[in-house]
Amino acid sequence: MTDTSANPRACVFRIRGVSKVYRMGEVEVHALRGVDLDLYAGELVVLLGASGSGKSTLLNILGGLDTPTAGEVFYLDHDLTRGSEDALTTFRREHVGFVFQFYNLIPSLTARENVAIVTDIATHPMQPEEALALVDLSERLDHFPAQLSGGEQQRVAIARAIAKRPDVLLCDEPTGALDFATGKVVLEAIDRVNRELGTTTALITHNAAIGRMADRIVRISSGQIVAIETNAQKAAPETLTW
Repeated sequence: MTDTSANPRACVFRIRGVSKVYRMGEVEVHALRGVDLDLYAGELVVLLGASGSGKSTLLNILGGLDTPTAGEVFYLDHDLTRGSEDALTTFRREHVGFVFQFYNLIPSLTARENVAIVTDIATHPMQPEEALALVDLSERLDHFPAQLSGGEQQRVAIARAIAKRPDVLLCDEPTGALDFATGKVVLEAIDRVNRELGTTTALITHNAAIGRMADRIVRISSGQIVAIETNAQKAAPETLTW
């Protein structure tokens, strides 16, 4: 299924007929089945589905962490299905920021230093302090992960992901390990990055309420897109309830 509604924004990702089959011994697991999808510049899309529906596989293919078994994936003029491993590495380094459910911060480094790991190798990075300010952590620059709450650690992870000024931000269950109130603070940070930096953002969740903050909701079930919905008016993350 594709979204046939007109969209004035430039198409950033074009996905056509994408399937992914994992072979486990003699068993084939079909994670994605003939997925068609366009993602547009600056939009925030929620990929919604139950565990095992294929959403993480789709996100990994968008981010160049995995390749499809069949079909085509283009990021602008980059063919992600036929690129070499070196080309995919360059794509990830230059264009994509990742946020995962678990924060993967280095315990022996401060918040500022955890972000600086990325800015030291990026081409046109923002300063770590600037990235941390975007997620409201200016008062925690020199705190170590053990001195931060779960929500603060996740916001450091977001700052680290955006510090290289990525064109695309991919978030895999970023609130999955957090309580309700803390999760909303993290969603506010992601929403702010999307609005202020214009970063094309895709966010995976199994929580339907989070879809209200998106431009579009892509519902995935059994490896297929079963519905694409456009929100006439996006909800502010702080107004969400679940």
